[in-house]
Amino acid sequence: MNTYSKPILVIGAGVSGMTAALETAELGYNVILVEKEAFLGGRVLRTYRYFPKMCPPTCGFEINVRRMRQNPRITVYTLSTIDEISGRAGHFAVRIRTRPRYVTGSPSLDDTVLAQLKSERPNDINFGMDKTKAAYLPLNMAYPPYHVVDRDALSSEDADTLLKLAPAGAIDLNMAEDEIEIEVGAVIVATGWRPYDATKLDNLGYGRCKNVITNVMMERLAARDGPTGGEIVRPSDGKKAENVAFVQCAGSRDENHLPYCSAVCCMASLKQVRYVREKNEDSKATVFYIDIRAVGRHEKFYYDMLEDPGVSFIKGKVAEIQEDPGSGNLILDVEDTLMKRILHQGFDLVVLATGVVPNTADVPIPFDLKYDAYGFIDGSASVDGVYAAGCAKRPCDVSKSVKDAMAASIKAIQCLDRGE
Repeated sequence: MNTYSKPILVIGAGVSGMTAALETAELGYNVILVEKEAFLGGRVLRTYRYFPKMCPPTCGFEINVRRMRQNPRITVYTLSTIDEISGRAGHFAVRIRTRPRYVTGSPSLDDTVLAQLKSERPNDINFGMDKTKAAYLPLNMAYPPYHVVDRDALSSEDADTLLKLAPAGAIDLNMAEDEIEIEVGAVIVATGWRPYDATKLDNLGYGRCKNVITNVMMERLAARDGPTGGEIVRPSDGKKAENVAFVQCAGSRDENHLPYCSAVCCMASLKQVRYVREKNEDSKATVFYIDIRAVGRHEKFYYDMLEDPGVSFIKGKVAEIQEDPGSGNLILDVEDTLMKRILHQGFDLVVLATGVVPNTADVPIPFDLKYDAYGFIDGSASVDGVYAAGCAKRPCDVSKSVKDAMAASIKAIQCLDRGE
């Protein structure tokens, strides 16, 4: 059993961060796991299904939560960010800032209390497609399973209601930010990613056309705990989507936006095509693509979709999307490069496959690390004692993120074992 006194810091608790923390702790090392959101699980927990097996994210998440609950070597800080890291391998000083939840977690809040509130806020889990109360549970599968109060959205009237109706000790509206300083021996950066800002794609109509959505929004539409209870419908009028276009490389492989391939978009769109077809057997789906990048074992997933008579693939980059103001239908202008023709096709819903942007592009780690031109941590200029995993390094899927996390865990343990 390891007796090294300093823990390993893991920044980010998505699939990479949780994996790194669990693998490290189960080998006998103490871990500090820091997550900026109110819950663990990251982007994966927001999805409806994994590819290629099409199982729900709860499959792996439930197992990881059980492992975490059983391991006293992991200390979790949610709603927390890293303000500062200084020092060197084996001797890092870290300052952690934790935002107030305003909910103590003991005793728990009852939904009947929340139903009495009038204050609402945009539901960021569902990308603003619906709203939650100002006191809310972020996700049905949220861990820790505690509610959060959005103090800015909570009216004074609702604050009084909460204090009156909630069990004694459940709410603390005077809770303040907390700041702690710790020493760690190594750092694993697993800060994940965000979708590319689709409002920058003027020609593709996001924000201008009501029935143009992004791939991450589609995941929430398909999810049973999403804004529509799992029904894939048009935002403009709530009608079931019958004819859906999937626009690949929306901002990716484009010198004006993201020059790189985001690695997961093709498989994600193929998965979402299956959502459409499974939920409505009369539906049609058309994929507009530059290349379909379904590598290795994922090729069968692609070939299965090729055999579906309700699915069409058109090789061509969409030039522009326009909206019919009366019906809300969408007209796509695109060159079919294989058939050498210009198409003006109509659809009732369009899904943009927006790319992967590392969170470190917006909020770099407060330490002297090297980044590439796009904000990913540059592995070729690594700092001893600091190891990146998953989409902090480059775009990758769940499988690669898990492998990355295990590798980072081993490197961090080796750093501690060198006794620096």
